[in-house]
Amino acid sequence: MDDQRVWEFERSLWDASNAQYQDRIDQEIVMVLPRPPYVFQGQAAKDAVKATPKWDSVELSDKRVSRPQEGLIVVAYTARCSSSDEKYEAHCSSTLRMRGHDDWLVVQHQQTPPLTARVET
Repeated sequence: MDDQRVWEFERSLWDASNAQYQDRIDQEIVMVLPRPPYVFQGQAAKDAVKATPKWDSVELSDKRVSRPQEGLIVVAYTARCSSSDEKYEAHCSSTLRMRGHDDWLVVQHQQTPPLTARVET
């Protein structure tokens, strides 16, 4: 999968319907999300993303792609998303595994929101 298609695939996960999202992630996916219990796997990870808002806008920046071996793609980027009543930003990574010709699944995903500066008084 070329870089343009990698980013189209990754971006589509941010605004896919729940059914579309579930079809694109592996049964044994491992996720790290910015809410308790933070580390999720398998069905618990799939369930954790069901409450994701429907974003009106999704922007991916600072994009990196690595292909450590045939059939494996690792991406890292910053996501900025917004809806009419919510904004979200996170530094993310995902690992995609080729299941078959032009058939990819996400096997790992993590989101780390930016740290806010602490002001000492």
